[in-house]
Amino acid sequence: MLYLLDANVLIDAHRDYYPIGRIPEFWEWLIRMSDAGTVKIPREIYAEVSAGTDTVAQWASENTDTLLLKEEVSAVLVARVAVQGYAADLTDDEIEKLGEDPFLIAYALADANNRTVVSNEISRPSRQRANRHVPDVCESLGIRCINAFALIRELDFRTR
Repeated sequence: MLYLLDANVLIDAHRDYYPIGRIPEFWEWLIRMSDAGTVKIPREIYAEVSAGTDTVAQWASENTDTLLLKEEVSAVLVARVAVQGYAADLTDDEIEKLGEDPFLIAYALADANNRTVVSNEISRPSRQRANRHVPDVCESLGIRCINAFALIRELDFRTR
């Protein structure tokens, strides 16, 4: 299984649970998982994370070769995610609101049986159109989506 990380997984981990300077084991584990080909960050999500000037951006930039999913996204799949996952008639403002989420989901859709999206967004099934959350869009497209804590359990992160 390949786990594709959303930016919020890294941002939330550093801010709330595993600050890079205090719990480097978590970040080293992510690198090991990425080296093994188990965890990757799609190009568009990586650009979002590494564009900043904070500690997470620096960490991502220092580990680009390992973290980056080295494939191109299918424009057809991005369009499918937008149309089937959000709405067929999205306005330009709505498309802008989606950000990089359709790309993340499209990478998973390329091999839905062997890829899982990891996002800390919380399911909100009542939301519609551009307001839909990643887990709900994934569910509607038959893509597995878990949060960071499920990833930690599934890949058995431990500090000792």
